[in-house]
Amino acid sequence: MPPRLKALRLASSLLSTFHASPVRPLIAPFLVPTQQRSASILSSLSDTKGAYKKKIRRGRGPSSGKGKTAGRGQKGQHAHGKVPAGFQGGQTPLEITKPVRGRNKHNPFKVEMSPINLDRVQAWIDAGRLNPKKPITMKELSKSRCLHGVKRHGVKLLSRNADQLKSAIDIIVSRASASAIARIEALGGSVTTRFYSPTSIKRVLKGESHPTISLQADTALISRTARSYPVVSSPILASLVSSATPEEAKTEAVSAVIRQVGLKYKYRLPDATSRKDIEYYRDPAHRGYLSHTVKDGESPSLFFKPPGEAKDRKRQIARRAAAKASADNRLF
Repeated sequence: MPPRLKALRLASSLLSTFHASPVRPLIAPFLVPTQQRSASILSSLSDTKGAYKKKIRRGRGPSSGKGKTAGRGQKGQHAHGKVPAGFQGGQTPLEITKPVRGRNKHNPFKVEMSPINLDRVQAWIDAGRLNPKKPITMKELSKSRCLHGVKRHGVKLLSRNADQLKSAIDIIVSRASASAIARIEALGGSVTTRFYSPTSIKRVLKGESHPTISLQADTALISRTARSYPVVSSPILASLVSSATPEEAKTEAVSAVIRQVGLKYKYRLPDATSRKDIEYYRDPAHRGYLSHTVKDGESPSLFFKPPGEAKDRKRQIARRAAAKASADNRLF
């Protein structure tokens, strides 16, 4: 049975009277501390405020507060059934009669990119936060905090204070202005623009996807960027760089590179699929990574027809029609 409170109070009063005496350290271990609260706290337990929200049970009698009409009120369209979202009583909706115009209007074709200027890149190089001897991608720009986050459609290179750029850099971004391209190439550097989907940007920044190597990437781009990422073996890179290597061997080397990249990275880097993106990255003026697919004399536009192609197409159609006509007369 625990000691009475009176005895405990008496002991505490004795200790308070001679707290300076040498006897207290000897008696203190045998004394029980005074009781400050109830022995049981089960009656005062409760959830953290806002951690539990009771579900409202509607239509369960008048005592619940939500019985009979279940909180819908008396009569009316909302009480009798459901109303479609945005329904305005049968009149022509306001978004049709008075649509939003001007700067606040939603534009589904809007391209949102993070701008990066040449003076900022040079400042990061001078501070030792970017290495100009290696290809600079959005991963390096984000990791060095030269960019604070990358927007939905990637990075666009701009030419603010272009004369401050002194280093020859090899940069790979989503888009670049003509003046920025001219300044970098005047110093002996190179600019490559390549396609990134919104999902692939997140994966590149997380290290789940390679920043440049894809199925349609150029051999020169693969060989140039594979050195900075130790994924590919040196003999394969040597065969890609060598001009004496035949085209079949280069194709096999590219497939080997993609296989090795697939072993290290979780996701494959996608290529452009829409006509608008394909035409942009096929244009040599934009330094697109698909410009190697455009033959001499052709335009990056997918609607471009080289001279004589229309005649060849007519011949092909005539041959197919003749083959179908001869096939109709066969029994088997």
